Amino acid sequence: MGINRRGFMKLLGVTGVTLAIGRDAVATTGKTNEVEFYGILYDAARCKGCRGCEYDCEEAHGLPEPLPTNKIPAIRQTDETCNTVVNRYKTSKGEVFIKRQCMHCNEPACVAACLTKAMHKTKMGPVTWDGDKCMGCRYCMVSCPFDSPKFEYHSPNPKIQKCDMCFERLKTGEMPACAFNCPNEALLYGKRRDLIREARRRMYEKPGLYTDHIYGEHDAGGTGWLYISPVPFEELGLKTTLQQSSYPALTKGFLYSVPSVFVLVPALLLGIHQATKNNGSRDENSDE
Repeated sequence: MGINRRGFMKLLGVTGVTLAIGRDAVATTGKTNEVEFYGILYDAARCKGCRGCEYDCEEAHGLPEPLPTNKIPAIRQTDETCNTVVNRYKTSKGEVFIKRQCMHCNEPACVAACLTKAMHKTKMGPVTWDGDKCMGCRYCMVSCPFDSPKFEYHSPNPKIQKCDMCFERLKTGEMPACAFNCPNEALLYGKRRDLIREARRRMYEKPGLYTDHIYGEHDAGGTGWLYISPVPFEELGLKTTLQQSSYPALTKGFLYSVPSVFVLVPALLLGIHQATKNNGSRDENSDE
């Protein structure tokens, strides 16, 4: 579809405005602590690696069916075709499973980095993505300390793909698909403060079973997904060197350090390409 001169100038104007929007987003992220978020507690001591949560997630979001367990590697990352994976680790206490997906940070770096507010921290807690607002800059991918957002590089209409904690289900009173059918109750959905209280109860009642750390309570400023485990989290591939405060302050520095030209160039190239294409079409028509 072609773009006329008015559309091209509008595109440039919107691109410039997004820089200001990005700065405003950074400045307002501190307000999230005023809201009580919902989240999910994952208990690695209870998970048996059935991968039912993977299948439920793919079905709920219309994604490709996961490969059979005998055809997948033990350690995987989420990608544009799957929002969550369950990995198997050989640890100091034997085989332990761990589920990976977007962590839904209390103060998400991806939201602070997003120039158009396509990434959004909802009042309930999930971090969602709006394709109608996305300009494709992928700053969310660069800024995320958990490497959660994934880009559909091979799609003609690419999207940012990640777990949204089944936000559409939550709005109708349902719980996230992965937590709904967990046969071993390794996944528990609820208010974040209640989940932390439950995690501490389990750790107190079985001190020999769990390591003394609720992953996500303070890591990266706090996350919607919380973990308890029978082994230290570094044995399960989780990052344990993250700062305890949130990351938007680092993202703010990143945004201010990026020259505007790097944001404007894609729009300029798009306009030049479309103008050249339109001129070429007119030249061909004039030859007829």
